Amino acid sequence: MEQSVIYALDFDGVICDSAVETGMTGWKAATRLWNDMGEPSPPWALIDKFRLIRPLIETGYESILAIRLLHEGRAVESILSGFSEQKQALIDEIGISVPSLKKLFGDIRDVWIHDSLAEWVEMNPLFPGVADKLRVLTTRELWYIVTTKQERFVEQILSANGIDIPAERIFGLDRNMSKEVVLIDLLDAHPRQTIHFVEDRLPTLLNVLNNNRLQNVKLLFASWGYNTSQDKREAQSHPIETIDLVSFLSEFG
Repeated sequence: MEQSVIYALDFDGVICDSAVETGMTGWKAATRLWNDMGEPSPPWALIDKFRLIRPLIETGYESILAIRLLHEGRAVESILSGFSEQKQALIDEIGISVPSLKKLFGDIRDVWIHDSLAEWVEMNPLFPGVADKLRVLTTRELWYIVTTKQERFVEQILSANGIDIPAERIFGLDRNMSKEVVLIDLLDAHPRQTIHFVEDRLPTLLNVLNNNRLQNVKLLFASWGYNTSQDKREAQSHPIETIDLVSFLSEFG
């Protein structure tokens, strides 16, 4: 008998608190592009600033550009208000394509995992209580990962935390599918079930909300993830349910 609810969970910002690792990988990658960033690790003060702008990062490669902007001395407020234009200016300046940036970011992570898996996992902690939640969810409901992270990294982190999920239920960057397309495919695969999509980025939820083919997806805004106070206020004006971590751990699944 099929479950009545299918969960589609974002990864970074819902399951995994990856801000430190993402910022450090961004720094390591940036040192390959700019000679004045020679230190192997960024100063912690810069990582603290990166956490403040982490809500802007949709795909990992963008952290390379965000870290560079911070290194150049750009104020957090300036980046928050003009990240799209500023990151494009950097891409134009160094003359590198987005696919090349994505490959660089993934390659840097692969090297880090190969050289020090334990350290890399330590920099990618799951949010408190989430590991146990996913284990319980596995026994009660069918759940998927819908993320812009590369799938092998998701598998590494979940495996290190003792969580088993079949590879075919992880939809990541490698599949080159938008989250909307993934959700449409899941609706087609489970026509009699309700899909609950848990996501911490409000722009992503709004894209789903505005897609006529996804009107039957229940949208859950993860307030503990990478979003701003303004995002939280704006979410209240839409048919999107805001949940906190305590609610996610206790009420869902």
